[in-house]
Amino acid sequence: MQVCRTISDIRAAVAGFRAAGDTVGLVTTMGALHAGHMALVAAARSAHTRVIATIFVNPTQFGDPKDLASYPRTEDADLAMLRDAGVDAVLIPDAAEIYPEGEETIVETTRLANVLHGLVRPGHYRGVATVVAKLFNINQPDAAYFGEKDYQQLQVIKRMVRDLHMPLVIHGVPTVREPDGLAMSSRNVRLTENDRKAAVVLSRALDKAQATAARRVPIDRIDQALRTTINAEPRARLRAVDIVEPATLAPATGLMKGPIAIMLSVEFGPNDNPVMLIDQREITP
Repeated sequence: MQVCRTISDIRAAVAGFRAAGDTVGLVTTMGALHAGHMALVAAARSAHTRVIATIFVNPTQFGDPKDLASYPRTEDADLAMLRDAGVDAVLIPDAAEIYPEGEETIVETTRLANVLHGLVRPGHYRGVATVVAKLFNINQPDAAYFGEKDYQQLQVIKRMVRDLHMPLVIHGVPTVREPDGLAMSSRNVRLTENDRKAAVVLSRALDKAQATAARRVPIDRIDQALRTTINAEPRARLRAVDIVEPATLAPATGLMKGPIAIMLSVEFGPNDNPVMLIDQREITP
């Protein structure tokens, strides 16, 4: 596995792959890797002769400097996991490499970035779209793989690629969960033991929503079931419940006639340095 620290190094690696006639799949990460990331790598490996990963804790998608500072950095362990998974090259750049001095260009999906979770985390999806656009331009993959856990992020990236005519395909990969149902996330390691136990309430609420939907009730009853379940957990602070049409992220209302997507934002831990967890699920009547 080639470990690249600069844009020129990863571009040289990709040029070698292309010269050999290989296709390239990309997995972008912020490190602190877990089985969810490895599922993305496996999906890329199944479809391409070469797989590239990136590890970059992107400062522009953090609204709170404390959140950025406390984000786990586990480079040695991450590299070992990527090697074991058969990744061919990994880019681990400094912030100055990605954001050169005086840079002033941003990428934003003006509607999708500022609704739903975007209201809870202002500027977050602008930061995501900007850095992902840079990483696509740097690596020039045939396809890129993202988890469905951050449902809105996946839609933002798909829309950006479509709108800017980027020559790659975006694939969503199903959420990987712990045995108790908690969605795998790099943020989980920041939870205290008690908060980790309490965090299962997200998947429990989604289970409750699916069970409620099976009775073909109005969508506001599903919303009520979600809120009641989460609010019953004293360690959880509900930040947002969004029930939307899967294709457009427009609010779903009235009677449930087809699939809907549910997105949850829930905080745990102290108010001055909380851990924000998200989860999602598409449910059917």
